[in-house]
Amino acid sequence: MQQIIKFIIRYKNFLLYIFLMIVSIGFTIQSHSYHQSRFFNSSNWLTGNILETSNSVSTYFGLDTENQKLMDENRRLRDMLFNGGETDSIVLDSTQRMYTITTGRVIKNSFAEPRNYITIDKGEKDSIKGDMGVITSKGILGIVENTSNHFATVQSILNEQSNINAKIKNTNHFGSLVWNMKRYDVVQLIDIPRLVKLTVGDTIVTGGMSSIFPEGIPVGTIRKFDLNSSNSFYNIDVALFNDMTNIKNVYIVNNAFREEIKELENKSQSNDQ
Repeated sequence: MQQIIKFIIRYKNFLLYIFLMIVSIGFTIQSHSYHQSRFFNSSNWLTGNILETSNSVSTYFGLDTENQKLMDENRRLRDMLFNGGETDSIVLDSTQRMYTITTGRVIKNSFAEPRNYITIDKGEKDSIKGDMGVITSKGILGIVENTSNHFATVQSILNEQSNINAKIKNTNHFGSLVWNMKRYDVVQLIDIPRLVKLTVGDTIVTGGMSSIFPEGIPVGTIRKFDLNSSNSFYNIDVALFNDMTNIKNVYIVNNAFREEIKELENKSQSNDQ
């Protein structure tokens, strides 16, 4: 307390000057509309900038939350699409739903090797299993190969062992999607017969002939094509919709009836032998 009193006594003239200046400024603002207007405009400008900065900071730190909300909404919409397009008023019973969707994020991605893999942050604790399809908002990405409790590795579409059923959109002409290891943005569609009319720019989608991916998921567009050595089938270069060097958010697609389908197919094959 003594220190405060000594400080006031020591700087009393300066403090008195500051006090009188504040009082005079206050009287000036109150008695002149121009000064009053300038003061409040400056005050509003300062307050506005502070609020804008605060809002920008809050928005930045809230991006992850907003992004997750969008992912959840997209998951719900894809779930509806893959299960026959039901609306909120017509919801399929859980025992009738063929596909379920789980959101995830990429934590590691390779695209320059002959056998490329992607690691995602979902695993067995999230009901992720091998042979589940993985897609993005733009199209197909790969198939789950191995899982641990919290993570899973995905065999990328950019893998020399990848072989996925695909077709030309709006047709029933099916082939196999493979990769010749030459470019990270182009894969190949093979086994399309020469009688099929092709056009550069045609869209390629999943064929739905496997129990992994629903039919109609985008893959890419025809970049170029020619006939193979036997002149019976086309070799088609497909420019991918996905930028395989820049993948972050993914959707894992589970076919709830996959095991039942596999068991039935295996049984049919056994009967033929």
